[in-house]
Amino acid sequence: MSRIVAHRFYCTRTRTRTMMSGLLVASKIAHVPAWNGRRAFATTFPQRLMEMSGFTENQLTVREAVGAVCSRFPNAYWREHDQNEQDPAEFHAAIASDGWLGIALPESLGGAGLGISEATMMMQTITESGAGMAGAQAIHANVYATQPLAKFGTKEQLESTIPNIISGRWRTCFGVTEPDAGLDTLRLRTVAKRQDDGSYSVTGQKIWITCAQVAKKMMLLARTRPLEEEEEARKPSEGLSLFCIDLDRGAPGLDMRRIKKMGGRAVDANEVFFDNYKIPADALVGAEGQGFRIILHGMNAERCLLAGEALGLGYAALARAAEYARERVVFRRPIGMNQGIAHPLADAYMRLEAAKLATYHAARLFDQSEEAEKKKEKGEGEGTSIRQDAVGVAANSAKYLAAEAAFAACERAVLTHGGMGYAVEYDVERWLRECLVPRIAPVSREMILNYIGEKVLRLPRSY
Repeated sequence: MSRIVAHRFYCTRTRTRTMMSGLLVASKIAHVPAWNGRRAFATTFPQRLMEMSGFTENQLTVREAVGAVCSRFPNAYWREHDQNEQDPAEFHAAIASDGWLGIALPESLGGAGLGISEATMMMQTITESGAGMAGAQAIHANVYATQPLAKFGTKEQLESTIPNIISGRWRTCFGVTEPDAGLDTLRLRTVAKRQDDGSYSVTGQKIWITCAQVAKKMMLLARTRPLEEEEEARKPSEGLSLFCIDLDRGAPGLDMRRIKKMGGRAVDANEVFFDNYKIPADALVGAEGQGFRIILHGMNAERCLLAGEALGLGYAALARAAEYARERVVFRRPIGMNQGIAHPLADAYMRLEAAKLATYHAARLFDQSEEAEKKKEKGEGEGTSIRQDAVGVAANSAKYLAAEAAFAACERAVLTHGGMGYAVEYDVERWLRECLVPRIAPVSREMILNYIGEKVLRLPRSY
């Protein structure tokens, strides 16, 4: 990592410290003001349960620096934004101000040049701080949706888009899911029809598009060849193309409707409707018809990030439950003395620790495969020794295990609190609502089990 990038990313405190191969960096106080609502207390992050042995210096530094930003946004901030369904714009600005949105983007584009291993640690730190999935979803797409663009975009696309996303000036969203296709991505029906002047006209519908209300850009997956033609040629994946488009709310042909949802209410989720919405020819990312292959580049990364987010949520809930169990006295003794309370909490901890190992193993495999691919492209090596299907198995397994461990921890946190677990002010009910997200998105538990059954156990495909 260059001295400039190290300075940008690790200058977050008012003291100095030696890090990363002896590099001495001076720190500063971030200039974006923290939330100035009620008293800034009730943060979760100071009590850390996760065993930190085995992480790299980069990962530990990321955790400390991002944790310092998150500490300025207490649980009261997230409760208020959840209840009011108000976008956490101040939090997004604070994360962007120190360049964290570019954590896994190339230094040549203003990023840090770090990997998914560090980005996963960042996302875990955010959710673990008490921000939960709302905090993660406020920046999630800005981290992973830019990965395909950074790899396959043109020089003009990169120079005009990536720096604005890293700086926080623009926000982005990912437009893939459709109401009829669901997880059957190859049968998406949103169409981008090429016009005589080379531009495209988009017609169709997307659903569950996070942050569409506040996004400037959308990474849109649309069909550029009719589905019927592709099915006849038995190549349905070659009919999809990826676009980086402007969301111009004043232009004809674009409409958005916010979805009322169970958790993460601070961050909007939407139905997005296109009706002959015009986009320029230079919005196309990569070659026409290669969109599905291109987005696959970001799918394993997204699973690693989601796994990290789930872990943070689980550790936050478990820390709160353990604290309550130590302090809550019934029958003249702390309820944590009862094995009926203590054992389920201990079980939840071990599940989280096991999922942690799977998560950072998957992230490490992803980074190693990316690094080997870069060396191959430069002619510096014979190619990767890590198979892409191995990365896929690891990433999907991590996402599954982390989501299940988080759910167990969040449910147990509510039950440990008893009736108070139902109270908003204790936060555990918010985290329980939000922990269902990693179980459902971006791929369901059942589809991951199908994937492992088919790819690892070589069982017949069931769908």
